[in-house]
Amino acid sequence: MPNDVPDRVRFGPYEVDLHTHELWKHGLRLRAAGQPFEILATLLARPGDLVTREELRAQLWPGDTFVDFNHGLNAAVNKLREALSDSADDPRYIETLPRRGYRFIGKVEPPAPVQERPVPSVPTAVAAQPTAIPELSSSERPVASTEPAFAAELPVLWRREQESRPRKSWLRVVLVAGSTMVVVFGLLTWLTSSPEQREGALRAERARSMTMNPLTELPDPTSDPAFSPDGTRIAFRRHGPSAQTSGIFVKAIGSSDLLQLTNDPADCCPAWSPNGRSIAFTRFSGKERAIYEVPAAGGALRKLLSGGGSKRGDLDWSPDGNSIAFVGETQGGTSSIFLLSPRGLGFRQITQPPLLNKDWGPTFSPDGQSLAFIRTRETGLPEMIEVMPAGGGEPRVVHEHFNGIVGPPAWTADSQGILFSAGPPALFRVPVAGGEMSEVTAAVAPAWHPAASRRGYRLAYQKISAAMSVWQMDLSRSPGPHARGVVVTDNGRNEGPQASPDGKKLVFMSNRSGSMEIWVSDRNGSNAIQLTAMGRTGTPRWSPDSRHIAFDADYQREGAIFVVNVDGGPPRPLVQGDSSSLVPSWSQDGRWVYFASDRSGDWQVWKIPPEGGSPIQVTAHGGFAAYESRNGKVLYYSNSNLPNPEIWKMPVEGGAETRVSSLVRPDDWANWTLVDRGIFFVQSDTTRDPMLMFFDFASGQVKRFATFDKLPFWLSASPDGKSVLYEHLDQQNSHVMLLENFH
Repeated sequence: MPNDVPDRVRFGPYEVDLHTHELWKHGLRLRAAGQPFEILATLLARPGDLVTREELRAQLWPGDTFVDFNHGLNAAVNKLREALSDSADDPRYIETLPRRGYRFIGKVEPPAPVQERPVPSVPTAVAAQPTAIPELSSSERPVASTEPAFAAELPVLWRREQESRPRKSWLRVVLVAGSTMVVVFGLLTWLTSSPEQREGALRAERARSMTMNPLTELPDPTSDPAFSPDGTRIAFRRHGPSAQTSGIFVKAIGSSDLLQLTNDPADCCPAWSPNGRSIAFTRFSGKERAIYEVPAAGGALRKLLSGGGSKRGDLDWSPDGNSIAFVGETQGGTSSIFLLSPRGLGFRQITQPPLLNKDWGPTFSPDGQSLAFIRTRETGLPEMIEVMPAGGGEPRVVHEHFNGIVGPPAWTADSQGILFSAGPPALFRVPVAGGEMSEVTAAVAPAWHPAASRRGYRLAYQKISAAMSVWQMDLSRSPGPHARGVVVTDNGRNEGPQASPDGKKLVFMSNRSGSMEIWVSDRNGSNAIQLTAMGRTGTPRWSPDSRHIAFDADYQREGAIFVVNVDGGPPRPLVQGDSSSLVPSWSQDGRWVYFASDRSGDWQVWKIPPEGGSPIQVTAHGGFAAYESRNGKVLYYSNSNLPNPEIWKMPVEGGAETRVSSLVRPDDWANWTLVDRGIFFVQSDTTRDPMLMFFDFASGQVKRFATFDKLPFWLSASPDGKSVLYEHLDQQNSHVMLLENFH
């Protein structure tokens, strides 16, 4: 802090003590909460000047701290704005300079002097009975708590006057009378308000009372949180570099001690017995999956089930203790929900998914009456959250989701709601009885794998932080080693790269500014410029003249297609509505924009003129990511948005839809790319590093080109086919977060 900055300053109704980290508003002292106050102090030290994001990063996080800096800074600034009743759109105090930093724009003044008031004469009747009014207890003193980032204490004026002179009984009379009037007025307001207003007030109060802190802050990734039945302990998975830092661990909330129960990094998915004495978990070893039980206090393992089966390890223990729900494979190769007896009485199948459907993520309701699970269609989205009687029976659909559910669902403590994570991973809540889905905004995204305590009003989830760069691999030498180099690197995630057809520019998506936006740079990654400020944008694709970019974005909870000029300007909506539209690409002549949509009931490829108009359906048997051949005669596309899709093709002018080859099965819908001679795609399995494969149109054969040290999701070839662009995972970690007072 510069020496010429006073310890105390004032702006608007606020007064700040930069030495003691205290903030007052209208005479109420507020206790600052860490980083929001640090940001405020830094901005007040240089009112009117730009304070860059990099300066704030150096101030708040040391250089060796591994954290999602962009998200952390944005969250802290949001809390500060909430505390100051400020707005990013119409700021009074904190102004955002896009992609650069922040500036304090309020009028900073010296603090108002504290004036001593003359003590009025006390009425004799009151003075004669000084003990008639008892001293206010701490619970009776006036408090106010409307600021999310700060906790209110005593009114400053009252506190200062008590410190400056002896208390008088007349003052106690006035205070008690005033407090009584406030209580009466508040009660009358509550009783005369509508049920909707009262419920809204309750929700707002609960939101203000929620607090979030990391439960695990380890150097190793942690995930799969599960609450003990009494809500005081959490079991979780840890994946470290050694046996001493891997396996299933238990931590008591409020304690720093960790109890290690197993030491295999392949252990996952802990589930507590209803008496809290045991924990079931899944262990993968090669192609075998086994389910074990271990004492919650530590001890010998007991194997409950072994053998091949599903690649999913999801487990849950029924509240009556008689069953453990798990995911198994049937003879037909589909995934179903099974119930296993922990007493060695065998297991039985309880769901019968239709053909090309898979069931996973079983979770019992706290009252033991119901079982929720996810049903995924092999042909693509939507995924369905379904509920059935706990012992088996006919399931019913509670919610259909079109944006990819991540991890098993969780029940709310009252068994009336279901929590789930969906991409881009955020937490949502849906009523079991039916109704609108709502986002759990108190859980800071990206949020995965929710778990709610059955007692204690707590929510845990997995928060993943990652740093990704765009890399390029030179394919001009074959056979032989392929040179690789970093093209785009910055804090956060940089993904979905594509080179412009003229070879001069690069488009990609990045969250370096706080949310996932579309960026364009020179071909070597320099001079990057942000094109959008919408949040949750993705899949940018060039027009053939290199002048426009089509991309998808969340719009009113559905995917929509937009087009933006590469030189800047507001994005123009092209496809939006009640259905989801994703993954655009351009025809070679620029007359059409292809995209995937579920408007027909399942995912198909559609097209629309770039000027707008009525969409036209292209495929009829499933389709997602589509690209025209360089000669504009053939349309190639993945037949679904699920892992390991097939690649199909059809004439651009219409005709039969046929599979390219049974040999072409990319790891996902986004890691394949088209060149004149064939298709590059990524394949992976658990026994070796991910591989870059090439399918040759002329020979119909597949050969291995190169290997990756880490599996890329996005793959894009340069226009000349001599290199591929992909995202590289530089750093990744995950922590278990704990949200207190969750309702």
